[in-house]
Amino acid sequence: MRQLQSAFGMIPNIAGVMATSPVLINSLVGLFGSVHGGSFTEAQVQVVLLTDAVTNACTWAVAFHTALALKEGTDAADVRAIRDGRLPKDSKFAALSALAKTMIEKRGRLNDQDVDRFLAAGFGKDQLLEVIAAVAASTITNYTGSITKPALEAPFQAQAWAA
Repeated sequence: MRQLQSAFGMIPNIAGVMATSPVLINSLVGLFGSVHGGSFTEAQVQVVLLTDAVTNACTWAVAFHTALALKEGTDAADVRAIRDGRLPKDSKFAALSALAKTMIEKRGRLNDQDVDRFLAAGFGKDQLLEVIAAVAASTITNYTGSITKPALEAPFQAQAWAA
């Protein structure tokens, strides 16, 4: 919980809900550190997490990751595109968003074209695997949010979203 407090300056409501299950919160915290400490920029991580939240239709996570993506300097038009289920204009963000969405929709069963499009955008095979960790982390929060419906904190109200 201290790691989440340090990262966000607060403990998000969803983390409070998760903390009622030590297994769940400990799983998230371990993945959280790995995902945010990997090779992607924080803006790229937020693009993946926002795409996952939209794809999984988790209203809390969409608002949260919208705010964080904007805070990281992601262009508002790219954020809007992801929230609308479209690809961002930025080519790297588009490749990340497309891969994350496809990975969820196909339940990890990517074909060669899916992989080749990602690699053609300048990412490495190691980063392809790194996206799996981000999708896993977001699945934990997305499912928790959809099941428990935590209240959306005041700082994220302006980014509220409906599926």
